[in-house]
Amino acid sequence: MDLQQKIRTIPASPGVYLYKNAEGEVIYVGKAKNLRSRVASYFHDGRIVDAKTGTLVREAADVDYIVVANNKEALALENNLIKQKKPRFNILLRDDKTYPYVKLTLGERFPRVYVTRRLRKDGSSYYGPYFPTSLAYRIVDLIHRHFLVPSCKVDLTRFHPRPCLQYYIGRCLGPCVENLTTPEIYQEAVRDVKLFLEGRQTDLVKSLRGRMEQAAASEEYERAAKFRDLISTVAQLQEKQRMAAVEGDDADVFGYHFENGMLAVNLFHMRAGRVLDRREFFWEDLPELEVEQGGGATGVPARQDEGAGDDARRSIESFSPEAFFSSFLTQLYIGQPYVPRNIYLPVDFEDREELEDLLSDQIAGEGARSTRVHIIVPQRGEKRSFIDLAGNNAKQSYDQRFRIMKPNMRATQEALQDALGLPELPRRIECFDISHIQGAETVASMVVWEDGAMKKSDYRKFIIKTVEGVDDFASMREVVTRRYKRIQEDKKNMPSLVLIDGGLGQLHAAADALEALQIINQPLASIAKREEIIYVYGQENDPVVIDHHSPVLHLVQMVRDEAHRFAVTFHRKRRQMRDRSTELREIPGVGENTTRRLLQHFGSVQAVKQADVAALSAVVTKTQAEAILSHFRE
Repeated sequence: MDLQQKIRTIPASPGVYLYKNAEGEVIYVGKAKNLRSRVASYFHDGRIVDAKTGTLVREAADVDYIVVANNKEALALENNLIKQKKPRFNILLRDDKTYPYVKLTLGERFPRVYVTRRLRKDGSSYYGPYFPTSLAYRIVDLIHRHFLVPSCKVDLTRFHPRPCLQYYIGRCLGPCVENLTTPEIYQEAVRDVKLFLEGRQTDLVKSLRGRMEQAAASEEYERAAKFRDLISTVAQLQEKQRMAAVEGDDADVFGYHFENGMLAVNLFHMRAGRVLDRREFFWEDLPELEVEQGGGATGVPARQDEGAGDDARRSIESFSPEAFFSSFLTQLYIGQPYVPRNIYLPVDFEDREELEDLLSDQIAGEGARSTRVHIIVPQRGEKRSFIDLAGNNAKQSYDQRFRIMKPNMRATQEALQDALGLPELPRRIECFDISHIQGAETVASMVVWEDGAMKKSDYRKFIIKTVEGVDDFASMREVVTRRYKRIQEDKKNMPSLVLIDGGLGQLHAAADALEALQIINQPLASIAKREEIIYVYGQENDPVVIDHHSPVLHLVQMVRDEAHRFAVTFHRKRRQMRDRSTELREIPGVGENTTRRLLQHFGSVQAVKQADVAALSAVVTKTQAEAILSHFRE
């Protein structure tokens, strides 16, 4: 059955259709209220002539379909299939930023809290997303200080001989050492953390007050005072949240700028009536289909003048903001644990009401709230001004991204902090690299980037002393240990980020060295050369992939390449010294110190060969000079 015959057998029901090429790959996923009519429309004469739709039709060799009950189900199924198949003719969500969540690892014997950007079905509880990014780290820090539940990477499936520094400074209950705490006390702290993260402050205060009174009755006054202070902290946080809640609703505001086939979108997150953060999205190669009339530059659809020629019409019809936002919002919000009450858009689209229903049902299913989600297209007033503001910022984002405008260094630092989930703005990066040839003359380098520039005065060279043969992991472990043991002895501050040139093996070797020195919660990452992806220690299963245009990736690559250059240069000098000294060391009576003096004075073995007895005697004894001349004559 050919494609045209198959299309005639498709039912006139709502559902999802999948176009496939000759190799059986899905190249486009779409939804329709009437599958037969929608799929057949691609082969009408007017659309085949259109270059964009014609490209899809020429490649399509087969079509599959899935019938559903209504258009709302089709919307959800389309989103799942797009994310799963990633068809090249669909608009795919490309996000330069994911917001952090707080993860409570309830599946562990002694649960811990972490900041993470990936949600997994691993038995843990996730809370968020939080923005700005620093909010998640402040919350985790508060949990450390007041509830004493840690974020460490220590293996808690077994007991250790002594606790780490966090226990001694009162930020951990010490479950890693036997008898420092009990499972009952630890689980009580975890229950408190769970109530706190769920926003159930009233229940938490009630539980804490009961334990405070019980401790006071037992004359455990120090323990009762801790509960009293914790009640006060929770009450203050509850009051701040209550004040923020009355200031305004939560909303997401969108604006866009399209030019020369490239698109920039800005998303403003408004929470409690205030803009808390901005999110940027970019597309360089929008798919060539589903083009409808529209295409304004910064949020208002352009109108086609009457009498315009075919070229003008084709130019205006090169981008459909309505079709774009329909696909974009579906991928952005479906399946997310939090959706704001209001979403402000610059344009309306066909499936807006179905998407509202779907997102409202999704939130109700999560048990978060029963409030309906509203997708609004304001035409005037304050809400419209927010969209115009987002559109203007999208224009600035477009210029900065596609017109090769160099961002300021602070913006790059903030972007790096956000991409790697660093607890503070990265002011100093120390990067390590290993260099050798088949295990010979193994050396390491450390370069330093500080406040926007390479700081060459702090560069360090290392000769590997304890490793024999080829073992990059052991070499990395040695050099990191030597560096930061010296930092501890000199009582200096650790860098904002330790960067390793290499993959997971080198990353874990560096982590082992830091753990042996009892340095915990130190930001640590590695960058692999070929893939150019970044592994952050603690979330190795979710490597950070940064857009190749991003100045953040350029910064990390620059530091990595400098470490590699410095290591290779040092290794080359060591190898040259070794090669040059080999022949001189073969001369009887000429040892290592004599060889070094000769090379420092003459500069090369060739110059030593050409020197006479008088010249050689200026550096070595007459007997040694004669032995050298005799050796080279032979």
